[in-house]
Formats: sequence, structure tokens, C-alpha cells
Amino acid sequence: MSIEIDHVNKRFGDFTAIDNVSLTFNDGELTALLGPSGSGKTTLLRVIAGLEQPDNGRIRFHGEDATDLHVSKRSVGFVFQHYALFKHMSVFENVAYGLRVKPRGQRPDKAVIRDKVMTLLSLVQLDWTAHRYPHQLSGGQRQRIALARALAVEPKVLLLDEPFGALDAKVRAELRRWLRRLHDDIHVTSVFVTHDQEEALEVSDRVVVMNQGRVEQDGAPERIYDYPANPFVYRFLGNVNLFHARIHNGVARIGDVALEAPEFAGYRDAPGEAYVRPHDIEVFADRHHSGALHARIELVSRVGPTVRLELRTDESAHVVHAELSRHRFQELGLVQGGEAWIRPAHSRVFLPDTELAAG
Repeated sequence: MSIEIDHVNKRFGDFTAIDNVSLTFNDGELTALLGPSGSGKTTLLRVIAGLEQPDNGRIRFHGEDATDLHVSKRSVGFVFQHYALFKHMSVFENVAYGLRVKPRGQRPDKAVIRDKVMTLLSLVQLDWTAHRYPHQLSGGQRQRIALARALAVEPKVLLLDEPFGALDAKVRAELRRWLRRLHDDIHVTSVFVTHDQEEALEVSDRVVVMNQGRVEQDGAPERIYDYPANPFVYRFLGNVNLFHARIHNGVARIGDVALEAPEFAGYRDAPGEAYVRPHDIEVFADRHHSGALHARIELVSRVGPTVRLELRTDESAHVVHAELSRHRFQELGLVQGGEAWIRPAHSRVFLPDTELAAG
């Protein structure tokens, strides 16, 4: 089922939670709503579910207006961060609950409910827990049971609010891969809220980046990461270095480094900002490289196969972060406290205080 958000606004007192948002979620798509706390992503999810009413604007499910439709009539499955399982019920009873509270005329018989619950428990690979209770399961297992319960009523839309937020990093990584595989099997239109950029980029078909109630960028994960629409998206999607530049005739200069910025062809000696990710910083051990900046290595951190450097240059007011492989680091013979030369291999140039990308 497709979902259309049409010019939706939502305020809580003086706080604007959703600011004139329009989006369409395609049938069978897994979309991540990504943004910091207070960006409006959870409120938008609750408006889709019918748990919040928009101040204005419309919500349409598969072309039909659902704005005033009660939550019980929307065929929506909702999974919360903290599982919300009934502690006094077994796993089986938790998953069966939504089926057993259906109106009498729509309620399946006991045999059908049993078969459906056991099928769902097999789908989430937890059929062996049917007679256990939530407190006997791990956090990751409880979250999978919560998902099975949401799927039991055959929702046309699945909404997940920070579904893995209460779990540790290792379990989160395992569950998000599992969720991706599950979605590929069931193909239900799904929207999940997260503030974890790695989670959004790894799991989803599409990422919607939100900030202060507005959509900053909407697109495929690789497009969002490789071509951020503005500095906010660049900063939010992982570590990034900021260099102050001068733009002249389509070229942004950082010291001796020249960066192509063709959309600024008409600018003359204008201030600019160049954003460069740590893995896009080339590092050299000597000065014999054109267009490189002299730097001093302030800190070396080894993290598995990766070496992270913190460097200081005259051209940046901030510490410059660079990442390279352990093999490359050893090959260069770099040492903490020593010198290096760096050059951006890939960058984006923006005007200060503007949301227009141009590089």
C-alpha cells in the first residue's frame, strides 16, 4: 500500500513538530526517517498511524483519504522501541492477541490462530519460544516477537519507531540485517524511525532526512550519502571535515588545493565551505605532491584494520580527520607528532549559510 503525506503540519503549543511535509511512500518500500531528536520523525510516524491528528494537510492510503480514519481502521502494524509486550502473557499469547481481540465476525477460529502464530514465530525464527514469557527472552528476541505480533493482523503498513534503540551495538547490527531479509520476504510497505545513520543507510530502500520538522533530503541511501543536499545532511551522515575556501570562476581554493565547483562559475573571490569526509582525505608522507596541504599529525588511533589520524593544518580552524588502511599507514611510515601532506580526493562546496550545493 502506498502512503501519501500531503502538506501536513503539526504543532504542540509553540513547538512545530511537522512543518508542511509532503512525501509519498511507495508500495512495498522500506523507508527510513532519519534525523536528530526533535526533528519530527516520530510525530510523522504517529500521524501516519493515526495516533496523532495533523493540524492540517491530508494522509492518503493507496489514494484514499485516511486523515480522519481511526487508528483501528488503518490496517497499520506498529512496533515500538521498548517492545510493549504483555509481561503476563506467553510469547504465543502475545502474538495471538491482535487476532483474538478482533470483532467476533472477523475473528479466526482457534486452529487458524494457532497455525498463523506458529507460522509467524517460524518467520522470525523463534517458534521454540512459544510457551516462554517475555522476561525469559533477550532484548533482541523480544523485539522480534513484537514484530511478529505487529504482523499477525496482516497490516498493509508496518511502522517501526526506533525498533532497535534499546539494544546494544552488536544486537542492533544483527537485527537490522535480519529486518532487511524479512522485508525482502514479506514486501509490506514499511517506515522506520532512527537517529542512527548507519542503520538507515544499511537497511532501507530510501532515506528521508528530517530536521526541525522539515524534510532536508529524500532519496536512495547511496545518493543521500554521496550527494548531500546541504551542510546539515553532510554533517549528520557521519564525520566530515570543514575547510574554508575562496571561490573564483568555478574553482574553490583551499591554500594550494584547487577544487572544481562549476556551479559557482559566475562568482569572484567569494567565501565558500568545502566538506570532505575522512576517508576522502589522501595522505602523503612527503611534500612532492601538487596541491597538497602541509599538516602535523596530532593523534594516531588504530581501530581494527583502519587507522584514524587527527591532523592540524594552517588552512582549517578545526582538527582534520583522515582515515586510511593499516597497510597504507605502515607503508607511509607516518608517526604521531610527525609531518604529513593531505589532499581532498572528493569534496562538496557550499556557500556559507546556504542550503544550495554547488560542487
